[in-house]
Amino acid sequence: MTHPYLVGTAHPRVLAHRGLVHRGPLHDDEFVVENSFAAIAAAHAAGADYVESDCHLTADGHVVLFHDDTLERVTGDPRPLAAVTLRELELLMADRGGLATLAQTLEAFPTTRFNLDVKAPAAAVPLGRMIAEHADRVLVTSFSDARRRAALAAAAPALPATSPGTGTVALLVAAVALHLKPLATRLLRGLDALQIPERRGAVRVLSPRLLAWAHESGVEVHVWTVNDAERMRELVAMGVDGIVTDVADVALETLAR
Repeated sequence: MTHPYLVGTAHPRVLAHRGLVHRGPLHDDEFVVENSFAAIAAAHAAGADYVESDCHLTADGHVVLFHDDTLERVTGDPRPLAAVTLRELELLMADRGGLATLAQTLEAFPTTRFNLDVKAPAAAVPLGRMIAEHADRVLVTSFSDARRRAALAAAAPALPATSPGTGTVALLVAAVALHLKPLATRLLRGLDALQIPERRGAVRVLSPRLLAWAHESGVEVHVWTVNDAERMRELVAMGVDGIVTDVADVALETLAR
């Protein structure tokens, strides 16, 4: 049975990776950065049904949308995100598109579906509890299957959609390479989407056999992070169900054609 997260939206899916950022200043000293409130609003305004984002926990226990463990790349502050309070982070993000907390974002964009990557172990349980009432429009994922499962357990009895971590993906790729279909079928059980890169270093992750076996198990395949319009078209022609992209506006126009 298809999860509500994947019902009622255009196929193939376009997932706005960390929102939508048009590089360049809003004003002389103001920029919109990834995962900011403005970046999410821009993705929504462009028509994206899905926004992919990342979750960390502040020092005072707030789940925020932020990718890195530290603030340095985005704000120039070298501290770990877990060491700053919500108020401190709001001030740092004020001229960068505004901080997006998970609670605020779910409330402000009630029709948007969110693909949430649990980046910090401490964020898993509070995130799970927070998304329980929004489970029909949230997919939980993480590079760590342990963090992903902790978030899903905290959301119970609600059941968000989910995509596996790197450990499960690695086993699945090995099962596909060795033609071990029963193992692949077991690994795909309970998943709603398989969100993968085309390659991981020298290893080819996406393959026609993986795509076919996922579809036989009722699991969609979403590929990240694809910013070239021609490659988007090629992947969709191959049978890929979703494109995770930094240029959601380009993807929406390209795939609509």
